[in-house]
Amino acid sequence: MARLLLIEDDLTIRTPLLRALRERGHAVAAASTALDGLRDALDDRPDLVVLDLGLPDLDGGELLRMLRAVSSVPVIVATARDDEAEIVRMLDAGADDYLVKPFTAAQLDARARAVLRRSAADPATDPVLVVGGLRIDPRSRQVTLDGTPVELTPREFDLLHHLAGRPGQVVTKRELLTEVWRIPYGGADKTVDVHLSWLRRKLGESAQEPCYLHTVRGVGVRLDVPGSSR
Repeated sequence: MARLLLIEDDLTIRTPLLRALRERGHAVAAASTALDGLRDALDDRPDLVVLDLGLPDLDGGELLRMLRAVSSVPVIVATARDDEAEIVRMLDAGADDYLVKPFTAAQLDARARAVLRRSAADPATDPVLVVGGLRIDPRSRQVTLDGTPVELTPREFDLLHHLAGRPGQVVTKRELLTEVWRIPYGGADKTVDVHLSWLRRKLGESAQEPCYLHTVRGVGVRLDVPGSSR
């Protein structure tokens, strides 16, 4: 039985969701304000948080950032805000999934189970990846390049880890959006491009002078061992 925390101020949404999620076997607590939700998340340590953004005392995006500063609890943002830039911003801020209202309890339950499956994966079974001078440790979430630590944001780490798990393969932007950002559709290519640019800078390369990260125009990106021929 998963323990969920629903942070939602709208009683007409909160009450039926609580009932439906409990009927599906979850133990669900609820909070109607951001500060109550933060306190409950830290005190009760739920398995997953479902977070509305339009809270009365504090924007849910700010609460997400506060949570991420002190906790790695999985978070599903569930909100009426359907702007693509907002979706990407929340996922970059640390949300594990994003669900736009209106949605059914069955949809939320399916998303929750998927996020919980991902979060339950044992990092000890995920091997350290080595590509050339890059060493990527998923357990500690640390990266070194030729023995020197590389400081990455969580999203940059996830992006590099996904690519390093497929060395020499061209990975499409659509796949990156789906697997790294958890956005189940295309249309946010600029988000991938921006993060690739940041990642290249931290690896000491550029799109014009690539070393590890090679853009395949119109298709995606490939991570290669430096000097390998294509």
